[in-house]
Amino acid sequence: MSLPHLAEREAMIATARKMNTSGLNQGTSGNLSVRVDGGFLLTPTGMDYDALTPEDLVLMRFDGSHEGPRRPSSEWQLHLDLLAARPEVGAVLHAHSMFCTTLACLRRGIPAFHYMVAAAGGADVRCAPYATFGTPELVRHALAALEGRKACLMANHGMLALGRDLAAAFKLAVEVETLAAMYWRALQVGEPVLLDDAEMERVLEKFKTYGQQPGPTPRAG
Repeated sequence: MSLPHLAEREAMIATARKMNTSGLNQGTSGNLSVRVDGGFLLTPTGMDYDALTPEDLVLMRFDGSHEGPRRPSSEWQLHLDLLAARPEVGAVLHAHSMFCTTLACLRRGIPAFHYMVAAAGGADVRCAPYATFGTPELVRHALAALEGRKACLMANHGMLALGRDLAAAFKLAVEVETLAAMYWRALQVGEPVLLDDAEMERVLEKFKTYGQQPGPTPRAG
């Protein structure tokens, strides 16, 4: 019997490994989920990404049940609730990236110091209040911080990035970590000048078509 969702499983393993090689994550920290028919695939708890095989990915249902030989990530409830609450989201990436986590340990979000903050969906990247990992409180705080946003920091913990698919979630996570690094460096010199609300509204309007290419021109019949 063939393994269901093999392509998605292979893409998740490749992305999980890329999280570490890119410096976005370290060791076995962090986790990934991808929406599939009837539920979602999730990385298993405590396994080295380099050792993962497609069978190791856990198939979870939205009732909290799961299939497969491995136990799901300790943050399975976070992924379940995010995917259930945000039907437009196809993938969730959680990482303990260095600069996002540094700011999160200071309980600081990322304000509008640079217009690319809009890539996360709003005029800032919020920092969710602290709660113990794997708890309903953490889920509640993350959902609130992500209202109207595609990414957030998690106090004394790490970061979350949402995407329509795995590639989009990874791209956004890299962008948010880059912004966190820029903001951290700017803070070493002084307090960055922030863009005002009116400018961020203009930027957010432009971001509705940012990076989009027109489709191919129809060929004459």
